[in-house]
Amino acid sequence: MYRFLVWVARIILGLVALAALGVIAFWTFAPGIVGAARNNVIEHEPYPVTDTAQALHDQLIIGDWHADPLLWNRDLTTRGGWGQVDFPRLIEGNVGLQVFTAVTKSPAGQNYEENSAEAFDNITLLAFGQRWPIRTWTSLYERAVYQAEKLHEFAAQDGRVTIIKTAADLDAVLDARANGEDRIGALLGIEGAHALEGDMANLDGLIDAGHRLIGLHHFFDNALGGSLHGQANSGLTDFGRAVVEQVASRPLILDLAHSSPQVVEEVLAMTDIPLVVSHTGVTAFCETPRNLSDDLMKRVAETGGTIGIGYWDEVSCGQITPAGIAEMIIAAVTLLGEDHVSLGSDFDGSVETAFDTAELAALTSALLDQGLTNDQIAKVMGGNMVRVLRARLGG
Repeated sequence: MYRFLVWVARIILGLVALAALGVIAFWTFAPGIVGAARNNVIEHEPYPVTDTAQALHDQLIIGDWHADPLLWNRDLTTRGGWGQVDFPRLIEGNVGLQVFTAVTKSPAGQNYEENSAEAFDNITLLAFGQRWPIRTWTSLYERAVYQAEKLHEFAAQDGRVTIIKTAADLDAVLDARANGEDRIGALLGIEGAHALEGDMANLDGLIDAGHRLIGLHHFFDNALGGSLHGQANSGLTDFGRAVVEQVASRPLILDLAHSSPQVVEEVLAMTDIPLVVSHTGVTAFCETPRNLSDDLMKRVAETGGTIGIGYWDEVSCGQITPAGIAEMIIAAVTLLGEDHVSLGSDFDGSVETAFDTAELAALTSALLDQGLTNDQIAKVMGGNMVRVLRARLGG
């Protein structure tokens, strides 16, 4: 019997050791493999950039409404070997304003047609696999706070990055850039207000953490109402209406990306602020479940807001080169007017792109080649974003 018990103990210890090795291997290798695979830049020859386009690009204020690198365990202060955006590449691409969005929940089997809020959450596994603090493993709110903390740490390490919380912060960044400094203005946002966890008091906590852009939804219906990719196609709940009222009354930007058409209709009816759809395409160029109708896009533009044009397949019907994205931007300008189109890359948001943020001069060159004027390009590349930020951020 003693020998048998020793044998059993050895087997158990061996299994425990194997399990421990498996967890260590998972922590060490899996997150990087997944992140690199899901945020790929297609290999390509250098895109043409004329001298005229480069000269124009170098003097532009360039801003991007949406990128998700905080979701991944990457050091944004160094030029990454994978992914699509980091501080060095923002400097190379002359990007002065970048919104970094916190993703806090993502349903397994995620798609653009229909997702259940009860599906297994991929971010829970990612938080564990990337060894995020234990507080983030079960709390969507803590995930949003933690990603904000990461950006503050990166900004402190780099020294060229200012996290913009007020219009004064914005002006300071723009003034520094006008004086020739390499300066990045970073803004924080949440991709889906399920990060509030149904508690309005958590909005104050997110604001204190630095978040200034509030997206109502992501890929599933939540306590605020229906997602564009959910199951109910519903409008705002009472809680959702209360959140919209709070966001509209504070120095925050309200983002309708991923919200259902009914939610968009109801937000339009109850607010009088400039609204944003941070990362999308336009149906006039690409008819897909990911893009809202042209009519709704026009009505968002009529608020004085702006539409951020993304760079990936599902919003552009596969036209993801700089020339293809330029075509979609021109379609959006034709539809909405030159004052209501911006950039909204969705870089590092589990999308494959044909260029990264360091290569944005190729987009400027493509816009020139396809007939936009210098003034129109200046508005699309960042001027319209600056206008909305000034309208919404407090002093």
